[in-house]
Amino acid sequence: MSGALDLLVVKLPDFVRTTTFRWISIAFVVCILLFSAFVYWEAATYMLARMDGVIAEDSLVIASDPPDRRLNAIEDRLSEDPRRIKLVGLFSANGQRIAGNLESLPAGLGVNATVQTAKVIRVDQRGHEAMTVRAIARALPNGDVLVIGRHDGELRQLAEVVARALLLALPVAFGLSLMIGAILSLRVQRRVADLQALVRRIMSGNLSTRIPASGLDHPFDKLAVIANGMLDEIEVLVTEMAGVGNEIAHDLRTPLTRVRIGLERGRANATTLAELQAVTDRAIGALDQSLTIITALLRITEIENSRGKANFNEVALADLVREVGDLYDPIAEDKQVTLRIIPASNATAYCDRDLFFEAVANLVDNAVKFTPAGGSVDISLVRGENENIIRVSDTGGGIGEDERNAVMRRFYRSDKSRNTRGSGLGLCLVSAIVKLHGFRLTLNTGAGCVAEIACPVPAH
Repeated sequence: MSGALDLLVVKLPDFVRTTTFRWISIAFVVCILLFSAFVYWEAATYMLARMDGVIAEDSLVIASDPPDRRLNAIEDRLSEDPRRIKLVGLFSANGQRIAGNLESLPAGLGVNATVQTAKVIRVDQRGHEAMTVRAIARALPNGDVLVIGRHDGELRQLAEVVARALLLALPVAFGLSLMIGAILSLRVQRRVADLQALVRRIMSGNLSTRIPASGLDHPFDKLAVIANGMLDEIEVLVTEMAGVGNEIAHDLRTPLTRVRIGLERGRANATTLAELQAVTDRAIGALDQSLTIITALLRITEIENSRGKANFNEVALADLVREVGDLYDPIAEDKQVTLRIIPASNATAYCDRDLFFEAVANLVDNAVKFTPAGGSVDISLVRGENENIIRVSDTGGGIGEDERNAVMRRFYRSDKSRNTRGSGLGLCLVSAIVKLHGFRLTLNTGAGCVAEIACPVPAH
């Protein structure tokens, strides 16, 4: 038996087992029940208030009649009651029944109070009948007590009508809830299936695939925007990683090959200790260049993977620019390059001072390195409305428009810099530091190079 049930569950469509389908179906039925209960409560409250008003008004009318006409009024009221829901009783001061269809004065019914629920015994040609009614008792001037009541069967009839309506409406409501739940569940399931197919294509290596968006303010569209942004980053990273291996092998193979050839020639041709030491020195220099490349790569990876801001503080940029200028002033002087510092006062940035110093120093190092003798390098600090800008400009050959993005890649070296010593990682390191801080790096093309790092003004 349990196996058959398991088989039945397994064969159910996928959308039936979804949370969307179950909750929508349940919510729809619950809403129908709550709405029916609310309608019944409102209708019952209205009918009860109306019944109590009629009872109180009738009691006032009969009580205001003269004693000789009061008995006729009671008989007229009872004769106009084909549904047998009206009750009237006139009792003497000692509780004896004078007229009406009530056997006795209801126990617990307060005299001259509001309309109340009471248990009474009806007396007519059909005999005695116990029932629950809404009634009011009034003391008359001559000491008699008048009781006017009405049977609450109308409320029970209303409850029966609502119950019948529910029995008829619930299957329809349940069917509608199943249909709506199925439609919504199928829509969600279709979107999920499309997403799964796209993810499989991405997993198979097609990183250019993107999740389509309908352009509506829908949760799936918001998820698509976030996922597509993530895929853009992943595609860039994977593309970079695919080329990094070849670039590392290419840039390390050249110095290592030189080391090997130099050592072989030294071993074969060196005849004195001095010649052997010279060969060894050249090999050490080439190995140092390889170690510099490896250290720079590790540094870039460390910065790109860093997410902590424990060392971030408000830094005075004028002091930082002066320190960078003091560091490179002797180097520029040796190369016969004029280095000028044009700082602005009171400019600050929220950053890691050591990392930001390294980024600015790399820009100045590139500017001095690629500026010919007799040229100049300017380090200026410009105050903007919402940002402070460190600008490093030189009179070197500059970069072409087609190289603007390429120079940010690892190991990229333009044709103008092939004969200049370097690893091709300086601007990549600067870009990693700027991205970590959320700053903006700009390189202008054309004659001479202008590099800018824009830092938002810290909020105080």
